[in-house]
This record gives sequence, C-alpha cells and structure tokens, in this order.
Amino acid sequence: MSALDELPVVVIGAGPTGLAAAAHLHERGLTFTVLEAGDTPGAAVRQWGHVRVFSPWRFNIDPAARRLLDEAGWIAPDPAALPTGAELVGDYLQPLAELPQLKPHLRYGARVEAISRLGLDRLRTAGRDTAPFLLRLSDGDELFARAVIDASGTWRTPNVLGASGLPARGEADATAYLEHALPDVLGVDRDRFVGRHTLVVGAGHSAANTLLSLAELAGSTPGTEVTWAIRTASPTRTYGGADADALPARGALGARLRTHVDAGRIRLLTGFAVHTLTPADGRVRVVVRHADGTDESVTVDRVVAATGFRPDHSIAAELRLDLDPILGATRALAPLIDPNEHSCGTVPPHGVDELAHPESGYYAVGMKAYGRAPTFLMATGYEQVRSVVAALAGDWEAARDVQLDLPATGVCNSNPADSASGDDCCGPAPTAASAGRGLATGISGGLLSAPVSLVTLAAAPADGQLGGCCAS
Repeated sequence: MSALDELPVVVIGAGPTGLAAAAHLHERGLTFTVLEAGDTPGAAVRQWGHVRVFSPWRFNIDPAARRLLDEAGWIAPDPAALPTGAELVGDYLQPLAELPQLKPHLRYGARVEAISRLGLDRLRTAGRDTAPFLLRLSDGDELFARAVIDASGTWRTPNVLGASGLPARGEADATAYLEHALPDVLGVDRDRFVGRHTLVVGAGHSAANTLLSLAELAGSTPGTEVTWAIRTASPTRTYGGADADALPARGALGARLRTHVDAGRIRLLTGFAVHTLTPADGRVRVVVRHADGTDESVTVDRVVAATGFRPDHSIAAELRLDLDPILGATRALAPLIDPNEHSCGTVPPHGVDELAHPESGYYAVGMKAYGRAPTFLMATGYEQVRSVVAALAGDWEAARDVQLDLPATGVCNSNPADSASGDDCCGPAPTAASAGRGLATGISGGLLSAPVSLVTLAAAPADGQLGGCCAS
C-alpha cells in the first residue's frame, strides 16, 4: 500500500449523494471524511423542505445507505409515498448521518475554498498522480486526501435572469424584489406574495411548483396575481407527459399547471427574454428586448427566478478538468444528458468512466456532475457514487457494471414544433446496451397532442400592468 492509499477519500457535501458516497465507502472499508458547509446534513434540501418531490421513496434511498439503516433497526417509509424535502432530511438523511459508522467522519461548517495537489499547481505533471490532494477550507484549515468526491451540488449557484446567460441589466440592483427558486409561498414566505403580483420566470419543475402554490394563494386571497414567463414559444416541455409519465406526480404537476393557464388563473407570457430590471415606486419593471430591437415591459411586485442552476468549478481551478463547453459536465458525460440532443426522457447508464477527469482521483457527482442539465434524479447520483467508490476500491468489474433504472418522463421531444402532433418522434424504445453497461432507461411517446392557447407578451396592456388572474 502506498502512502497515498493511507489517506482518506474526502467527500464534499452531506446531501443525498454525498451521504450515499459515505455509505458505499464504509461498505468498501475505505477511510473517508465528509465535509459539509452547512450545520446539518441535507442543508440545501432543508431550504426547499416545504416542497413535495415527485419521485417516491423507492427512488430516493441509496441501497448501501438502506443496508446500514436497516441494520440499525430503521423503519423505512412507504416506498410508494412522496416525501417533502423536510421528510427526506428528517426521515432519511438525518438518521443516516447519525449512524455510528458515518457520524464520526462528518464535519459540519466546513466549506471547501480550493482543491489542488500538494506542492503542484495545474501546470506541473511530474509526480502528479502520486501527490495527495490538498483541500483548503474557508477557515484556513487544510486536509490531505487520496481522492475527492465532489457532491457539493449547484444550489448556491442559480442561473441569472438575463436571457443571454449574463445578468440582466439592473439585476444586481433589483435583488430586493427577487426570489430564489422554490420560495415557501404558502408558508413562511407567504407575506411577500399575498395581495401582490408575482412574475415567475422559468420553465422547469421548480417554476411549476411555485406557480401552483401561487395559484392556490391567489384563489384564497383577492389581489394576488400570477404571471408566468418562459423564453420559448411553447410550454409543452413544462407540461410534461401527463399520464404517460412513469412518475404520476410529475405528470400531474404539468397537467395541473396547464389547467390553471387554460383557465386564465395563471397568465402565460411566451418569448420572454429578460433584458432589464428597474425598481420603481416599490415595484420592479421587467423589460424584454426582442430580436428586432423593440422593447416591452411588465411591472410586478416580486420576481421568482426559477431559471435553473449551474455548477461552480472554481474550487477546482488548480485541477485538470475536462469539461464540456456547453453543459460544464465531463466531456464524456455531456452527450448522454444534453437536453439539446436528448428528447426521449432517457439517460443512458453512466459511471466512473464517464465521470473521470484527467485529474486522476477527482470526481464531481450528483447535481454537479450534470452541469447545467436539468434532468437529474437522486437515483442517478446514487449509482454514480456506487461506481466511483467501487473503482477507488479497485473493483473495476463492479465499477463498470452500471445499472440505472429511471422512470420515463413521457415527453418525447422538447421542441414544440415536433411535439404538437402527439406522434412518437423518438423511434423504437431503447434496447438493452452491451454487457457491462446496464440497461438504457426511459420510454418514448406520451406527448400532449393538443396545442395550448398562449398569451404573448404583445397582448399585455400598454401600461405594462397585467390583468387579474386571481381565481383558483
């Protein structure tokens, strides 16, 4: 055994994927340390604890973690039930983190500031693979590691409102009017939305959840208005696959949202590319600039930025990473998850080989592994860390025997032009992959066939004020 092998594997993040990595490391008999920036396990999940996820418990519990919990007499939740974020933490992550096999190896309040190789910057090659990783924490402490599993996620780095990927003009000056994704509209954040006009920008599940909560609030409180803005010309992708979705709650999410839009309770603006935000008289004016150079605007009280997330690779600036220029995922993984190319709701099996960088021993996993791709599920992260840990233990046969079973979305294509007919645009259902690669996942088909009536921004009143949409 080399001196490097005597060092721990350091896991960054004590969320679902990070704690799953810890469970697998324990099972493999590998020394490990988990660094969590927050004060508790699942610190990021707690911030959206009021949200009920659309994947049932059976997709949300890592197998190695389950084995450890079962040995301790854990009473598992109903595998078919849908947990909230708070339940995910309280009923699973917290008990897992408290197990004696894991608890002594967890450090809270430990934010990683930078990762490098001891004595080597990114330029130097000689001796690189045998030099330990050096992790510097924000408090100045330093740790050495044989390998790093970065499960720090993307929650702290949301995308900006600006349509070009840059902050909209005035976005920094309008922060008093902006909300992070998934505010607790019906709970602790209610006072910020009741009796006010809220604009939700975004086309993902975070936007859909917030819109449904706002519609419920509007139905019970006069003067509460809801406007939804998307950059594309159609909300088809957000509405999803309805009954064809293998996760019924996910399909129902889009179906409920569509009902509110069709009924006028949520006003939908399409082709909405944010250009400027300007605070004015206690409200904020949101300006859209069209391709022909013309502007239109809407004035609201609150803006919810549900525009997705992006990875922050700055802590690994001195490591040799091979990142896809589009997604910010590894170059090998990006083609498998690129939403510009993948239209069938499928994610091929992937593990250590697709997650590897030129910097041997460093792996970004979980949400961070997906870069800007929005299609991540916890089950994917669990299989990623199982494969990575098997490789770190030297069991390459297990590491490459990747098995990934994900529920299909029921959405065949996110391109509205291809999605209007309801025909199967994906061709035959995926077939089994070659041995050692597991099975392809997802089921094609299940499109929404009827186009929805849209309200374009041009239909907004000339003064920029949008009409009431308060009924539930």
